[in-house]
Amino acid sequence: MLSKFLKPAHRSVATFLAFAIIPISGLATDIYIPSMPSMASELNLPESSIQLTISIFLISYGITQFFAGALIDAFGRYKLSTWSLLLFAITFWITANTENIYVIYAMRAFHGVLSGGVVVAKRTFFVDVYEGEERKHYLSIMTIVWSLGPIVAPFLGGFLQENYGWQANFLVLAVYCLLLFILEVFFSGETLKTRSSFKPEFLVKEFSNMLKTPDFSIGILMCGLSYGIVIFYSLTGPFIIEHTLDYSPMVTGYASLAMGIAWMCGGFAGRFLINKPFIPKLRLANFLQLFTIVTMLATSFMVANLASLLAFAFLVHLAAGFTFNNYFTYSLSRFPSSAGIASGLVGGVTFLVTSMLSYGLVALFQPSHQLEIAAGYLVIGLICFAVLVVARKKAFFASHT
Repeated sequence: MLSKFLKPAHRSVATFLAFAIIPISGLATDIYIPSMPSMASELNLPESSIQLTISIFLISYGITQFFAGALIDAFGRYKLSTWSLLLFAITFWITANTENIYVIYAMRAFHGVLSGGVVVAKRTFFVDVYEGEERKHYLSIMTIVWSLGPIVAPFLGGFLQENYGWQANFLVLAVYCLLLFILEVFFSGETLKTRSSFKPEFLVKEFSNMLKTPDFSIGILMCGLSYGIVIFYSLTGPFIIEHTLDYSPMVTGYASLAMGIAWMCGGFAGRFLINKPFIPKLRLANFLQLFTIVTMLATSFMVANLASLLAFAFLVHLAAGFTFNNYFTYSLSRFPSSAGIASGLVGGVTFLVTSMLSYGLVALFQPSHQLEIAAGYLVIGLICFAVLVVARKKAFFASHT
């Protein structure tokens, strides 16, 4: 059953399943965000111990993608992604049934590894199955669909935390992955037509050639910086909303829902303006983002409540989603002949940059107030500005401006 090729008659269903699987990394990251303060209390642990569960996930997720791309180019997409879904169901169930933080750390590492396999495989699905403008169209939609994870997950997580406790988050994910596994077995199949050999020296050579391509490397870096804004908020927002501002996990869920909607709206804007000159539109987005951040920083001394935090963060995340959509779509389609390796490299570097940047900023600012979140945003915004200046000066994206 797990060695079949995708049937033409099942292409539409398989495409729908690919879209259903793509958000799994966001679901695994964000569904328990409203539960993080409660987890810290119930497990009698400091906030940093629970925040570390997200960083462990992102690091293992990022590292896995380096190898997942080469593995799926050599051995196929279907088996890796399908078995990953089954293992997801098992490890989510284990997470829900333990109170040992080290077991949770181990399961979060497994979640990252499995996400790396299944998401890279499903990204390349669209490159395998579609061509030309249709491929570009689906890759752009894929980025938007991927953003549904951060939208749906915290809202659902807030409801589950309020009514059933933090364990329910992982039980729901276990059931979801098991259902997807069953549907994949019946309706999906292998899409790789020509397999490449799995040779470490070949992998190193491909990575080297890709990373030496300036526009590709800058695209990945900007993806990591943009998504770093999301994770920085995810690591700090729940504790500020529930501890500093004294709101419930449901409010945290609604707040994260708003951030997810902002990210998705940015993605839709990127899709709508996909044919506009590349660097000018991204430079404008960065300028508006920096203006919002500076305003947020300045007004934090006078007004710092839930409304002001969410209003400013919404605009910052909107610009981040727009930036990410453009660079992610560009980078994924840059090397179509080595789609798996390129997809793995894009995802790997993106999430390594994101995890190191976000956790580093949390350690530096230790946010407990709107002001510290604004300061973290400012650091990321200024780095993006510097990268764009270099890209424009060196004309790395000259053919797209």
